[in-house]
Amino acid sequence: MTRDIQIAAVGTYSAATDESVHTVAVDSETGSMRHLDAVAAGPDPTFVTFHPSGEYLYAAVREDEEGVVRSYEVDRETGALTERDGARSGAVAPCYCSVDETGRYLFVAHYAGGAVSMLPLGPDGTIGPPSEVVEHEGSSVDPDRQTAPHPHSITLGPEDRFAYVPDLGTDEVHVYVVERDEPSLSRVGAVDLAPGSGPRHLSFSPDGDRAYLINELDSTVTVLDRGSDGLLTERSTVSTLPSEFTSENKTAEIAVHPSGEYVYGSNRGLDTIVTFSVEEGSLARVGQTPTGGEWPRHFAVAPDGSRLFAENRHTNEIVAFDVDAGTGALSRTGESLSVPEPVCMQWLPGSD
Repeated sequence: MTRDIQIAAVGTYSAATDESVHTVAVDSETGSMRHLDAVAAGPDPTFVTFHPSGEYLYAAVREDEEGVVRSYEVDRETGALTERDGARSGAVAPCYCSVDETGRYLFVAHYAGGAVSMLPLGPDGTIGPPSEVVEHEGSSVDPDRQTAPHPHSITLGPEDRFAYVPDLGTDEVHVYVVERDEPSLSRVGAVDLAPGSGPRHLSFSPDGDRAYLINELDSTVTVLDRGSDGLLTERSTVSTLPSEFTSENKTAEIAVHPSGEYVYGSNRGLDTIVTFSVEEGSLARVGQTPTGGEWPRHFAVAPDGSRLFAENRHTNEIVAFDVDAGTGALSRTGESLSVPEPVCMQWLPGSD
């Protein structure tokens, strides 16, 4: 690939035999996208993540009895994927995976399984069986969604010492120390959120001093201060919705702009990306931008911050937006790509 082309991987909802993990090329100048490769990874590989070297891609797959993580070698020039190996993830229904900056460990959150796991990676990126599976406990107030724990993501902190796990079922964000010599996860605390909020994903500011947490059930974003001990303290909370909107909505993804000046969140129902500006550590709403489709379960900000790509699951497309560097506001580029039920988009490291 030339320097003006970026490569991304896309995870989807799909049947076991369908082509379900895709690579796409994104033109840095125009935002146009084109297909590169696709593989059948198994049922619903809804989340994917790259090894920090960019040589390997991992997909969390929802096999029936226990989740599986499958790995693929990535051709950095063509985007071609070659299956390598896989391992059981430690619980049912994996919904999120991430790799630490050292490339030594892979972490998985299991929504229905109520657990998080840690899997060692070999020097060549191969996956070992889980070295740690931590089962969450508890519930909260929503009778439909919060009768049991539901870890929805697991994100490594900026210096890779701590792992952060929003649990939608218990209204908590758990904090774990990553013990690399064991290897294991040691819980050091949690922050309690408003009952019925349903924490889902979080994203850190560039300096790592602040985390922004999107809450699925009450459509809010919570700003959290992060201490030197890794623990989080709630600072403020703001709605993702305009006051006049009264229909059903569920939030999904959150991301901080590379400048640290803007925060974006997706609304499913209202079907928008909400833009916030960061003002003295709190958030002020800049505006709402329709995603050009339905049910934006995920979106990806380009590594240079120039564009945002919304994955509209129910209308089977990825839609590109320009980002105004001065305000953070979004505008349609006119570019889109047809992908069946896209729900995750991740950039190949070093492809910008």
